[in-house]
Amino acid sequence: MRHSSKAANAAKAILSTAFLSISLLAGCSNDSSTANDATSATNNDDEAFLLEAQAIHASALTLDAHADIEMPGKPSAYVGADGLSKVAPEKMVVGGLDAVVMSVAVSPGPRTPEGYAAAQEIAAAKLAVVKAMAADPTNNTVLVLTPDALISAHEAGQSALLLGFQNALILGTDASAIETFYADGVRLFALTHMGHNAFADSSRPLFNAATGQREATAEHGGLSELGIAAIKKINALGAIVDISQLSKQAALQAIELSTTPVVATHSNARALTQVSRNLSDEELDRIGATGGIVHVAPFRGYLFDTSNPQMDADIRAVRRDANIDEDYLYPFELYWEIDDVEVKKTFLTKVSALLGPISLKDMLNHLDYIAKRIGIDHVGIGTDFNHGSGIPGYEDASESLNVTIGMLKRGYSAEDIKKIWGGNFIRVWREAEANAQ
Repeated sequence: MRHSSKAANAAKAILSTAFLSISLLAGCSNDSSTANDATSATNNDDEAFLLEAQAIHASALTLDAHADIEMPGKPSAYVGADGLSKVAPEKMVVGGLDAVVMSVAVSPGPRTPEGYAAAQEIAAAKLAVVKAMAADPTNNTVLVLTPDALISAHEAGQSALLLGFQNALILGTDASAIETFYADGVRLFALTHMGHNAFADSSRPLFNAATGQREATAEHGGLSELGIAAIKKINALGAIVDISQLSKQAALQAIELSTTPVVATHSNARALTQVSRNLSDEELDRIGATGGIVHVAPFRGYLFDTSNPQMDADIRAVRRDANIDEDYLYPFELYWEIDDVEVKKTFLTKVSALLGPISLKDMLNHLDYIAKRIGIDHVGIGTDFNHGSGIPGYEDASESLNVTIGMLKRGYSAEDIKKIWGGNFIRVWREAEANAQ
């Protein structure tokens, strides 16, 4: 079965770095005999540690709660250097990642019949991509619709795909259309992406380049009547409410309204990085108190140090140089408004340099913060791969073992790690399923 060897595959990619520090330390000693003895002992300790991490990773059901769907044959700035999806089946196997929630997501668009139709067309195409992946026998992949099916896939050594949904623009103004997506296999529903829609306010009000103005911070004061109906529909179907990218007001309302625990499939802690997409302590506390989960993401723009006023000033200057609004909800925001390719490249490069080195350590700092604040039972991993995510140490699914190694180094137990990687998600999914009417 694949799960018995998945960590061994992933370990090959990190063995050289696992012992790099050992060789460097040994090279600092003037006593070659002592150095060799110390290096040998340290090597043995590190090898034992790595074997322990591999064993935990192999036995855990590892799930990424959010990745975007790449459209075959279409250019993308978000894929890996190899041109493939960051959660391609082969990368999942190498990294020992058992399951991923593939999000049927659309970008903002006009709230008109034509805009709704365009969003629905994109959603249908993305659904078809995931179903084709699952249907291809060479992928050894299955689309799962229940927690039991997810566990069975893991036990059979198959990669599992779940379907998520993001942006109720797809629904137009019809909450009952959620039923159609549920019938198509969607099991997690997030109401907003960037920009408000008829259902809810977004944590990222849309910028209108033509007017140079943003949407109001709140259009509905959280959830609209349609949004309230949507939460009730999601609960009645036995699906999971995803609050990622909702405004704070909408998220708190959704948490209180939902009759089962909610999840945030790709959100970090605002206390560490002050951007609107991250969750406030108040939101974290309510998610924890109601049994939900926050899945942290390796997204640089949501992990940087926002406590440095000089960095903020420098980012604003770079934004002005690129002729985009200097106010930002996250540092890279509005790069898509830059038409000149070289100007865009310069902007992204300069902002990236200003953010400084961000790595898996920073993502794990957010995980630590959330786990300490609301408990191990309420944290998970959700990468947002294929939409700008990826940091040194966790660039794609092939490096998933590094997350387990990082957690183990920080003192998380095997039981903790298994909960974070998938156990917590399965618990919430079972609660949602049991609540179906």
